[in-house]
This record gives sequence, C-alpha cells and structure tokens, in this order.
Amino acid sequence: MSAEVSTPYSVAEVSAMLGLSARTVTKLFERERGVIVYEFPNPWRKRKSYRTVRIPRHVYERVMRRLSVQ
Repeated sequence: MSAEVSTPYSVAEVSAMLGLSARTVTKLFERERGVIVYEFPNPWRKRKSYRTVRIPRHVYERVMRRLSVQ
C-alpha cells in the first residue's frame, strides 16, 4: 500500500488560487483540522512572533467542498 504524499500549500499559493487576501486565507484555514501551523515565538517580545501556516491538499479540498454552493 503506497500513499501519495503531496507538498502542502502555502497561504500565498491558496491566496493566488482563490483570489483572496493572505489574511482571509489564514483566517479561513488556521483552525481547520489537519492544517500545519509552525509558530516561532520571539523570546525578547519586542517584535511579533513568526507563524507559518501550511495547508495540505486534502484539507483545502474539504474546505472548498464545504464552502461551495450546491
């Protein structure tokens, strides 16, 4: 049994595919089950922490099915 592994989409890629802003895409996907969120806190707290969101293809497809009008 072999499972196909695909590279998760970045917020910029999904933003370009949907024609939405990166902020909207982040809000839409950040709490979805299966989304990968890397957070790098700033230990000195003078600046914001860095956060990277990656959206696996199956999560993207699930959300698009849920949001589509049928």
